[in-house]
This record gives sequence, structure tokens and C-alpha cells, in this order.
Amino acid sequence: MDSAAKQIVITGGSGKLGRAVVAHFAEHGYAVTAVDRVRPATLPDGVRFLQADLSDYGQAVQVLTHIDEHYGALPVGSGRGVDALVHLAAIPAPGLIPDAATFANNTAITYNLFSAARLAGVRRVVFASSETLLGLSFDETPPPYLPADEEYAVRPQTSYSLSKAVDEENARHFARWCPDAGFIGLRFSNVMEPADYAAFPDFDADPRLRSWNAWGYIDARDGAQACRLAVESEIVGAENFIIAAADTVMSRASAELAAEVFPEMPLQRDVAGTETLLSIDKARRLLGFAPQHSWRDEV
Repeated sequence: MDSAAKQIVITGGSGKLGRAVVAHFAEHGYAVTAVDRVRPATLPDGVRFLQADLSDYGQAVQVLTHIDEHYGALPVGSGRGVDALVHLAAIPAPGLIPDAATFANNTAITYNLFSAARLAGVRRVVFASSETLLGLSFDETPPPYLPADEEYAVRPQTSYSLSKAVDEENARHFARWCPDAGFIGLRFSNVMEPADYAAFPDFDADPRLRSWNAWGYIDARDGAQACRLAVESEIVGAENFIIAAADTVMSRASAELAAEVFPEMPLQRDVAGTETLLSIDKARRLLGFAPQHSWRDEV
């Protein structure tokens, strides 16, 4: 997708990942509308903001079709107007609110936006899935092998990760109903900003402090890159991708850590140095994903 004059709606635009995604698309020439319940403290020049409750289906439809001067009068289903949706809005982790509320909020918002996109003729939908579908915490539910990848069946362990499993399943069926559309789920690892990296050297004291996700993370700026690459891809149908940094949060070699903490878990291939144990091979191959940021450059 050529970015010139392309309209993109980014939900959850005030969140940790959302702020980076909004800035990244704006820098790459997109006409960006950020949507959230709370306005961010700052917005990049030219970015428009809409305050909306996306658990209300009517508001989800309007966000993707017509809100006064934002898009003009665009006929529903015309295929004109919003070119792509990046959906990041959600309760972002388990344990923040009661379980049933987490599940109800996340699944309802995603259904509403998928359905609104179908109605509005938006044929490129990128949405935030989660590394938790790999079975986190690995301390309790180890994956069948490392590096963990997209090939084994999802194993949600919380209401949050179950909501993400439902989102991916919904995407599969919406893609079936819209055979010319792409619904791309990005299973983001633990999202970090540069200010977070000062704490990373302390993880070396005990490898089990961060073994719950095989020592993975993703810099928010690289998460934003993945969103853009997914929008610009020509993928049709439903596909899911692990999105993680190229390295781990640790200074020790990844193979050494895996042998110590997960001795019963086979390595599917050689792992060099501090290479991530959350496989990004599929994202590299199909999206051209190439992480640019490491915590090692910030401390």
C-alpha cells in the first residue's frame, strides 16, 4: 500500500504501543486518525484525534465511516475513505480489572471493529494479538519447543489471552467472509520504551525473573514498524505473527539460558548468542520485519 494520502485509523492511540504507532505512521506520510477513550498528552503534527467508546458498535462504525469533518460524507460500503485499520485498543494485560470484564471488553471491541470494517469496505485490518497465546507463563506451561513459533496450537491461560485467542478466531472467519481482505494479528511481546531499559541489566542476577516469556520483549518503535509493514503487505486472508526484538533481555547466551531453565525443552534449531527465543522468522519472511532497536544500545 502506497502511503501517499492513505487514511489510517489507529485505535488505542494513547497507549504505550499506540503512541509509537501513531508517530510512526505520521512520519511515513499517512493521514492518521488516533482513537481512544482518553486523549494523549501530545499528538504529532497533522494527526487527528477522536474520543470514542468502541464497545458501542455505533461508535465503531462511525469511526470507520463518517464523523463530520474528519472523513466527509462517505457512503457506507463504498470502499472509499479509511484505507486501513490498526486496532490496538484493549485492556492490555491480565489482572488489571476483573477477568470477565477483561474478556468482555476486548472481544466486544474487536468484534465491533472487524464488523465495522467489513461494513465500511476497509480491507486491511491489523490488530494486536499477544505473545500470551504461546502459553505464558512458560514457567507454568512450557512451550513444546524453543524458539516458540506460530506453528503450535494457541494455549491461553488467562481471560486476557483467551480474549486474544477469540480475536484471532474471529479474524479467521471475517477473512473468510471477506475473501479480498487481510486480517493480520501481531502477537506482540512485552512492549518497552527506552526509559524501561535502565532496569534490564538487573535481570542477569536471576534468569528466572524473566523466564516467563523466554526473556522476550519488543521495542515500541519496532512494534510500530511491524504494524506499518503489515498494513503495506499484500497478505489476503488471516495470518498471525510473533513480533519480538531480535535479542533477549539477558546478557547471557540464549541457548545457555534455555538449557538451565527449561532443560526438558528441545531447541528446534541453533540459536546464536543472545538471539530471541520467540521466533520472528515468519514475520521476517512474510512482512520483511527487521527490528532496529535493542536495549543494549540504550544503557
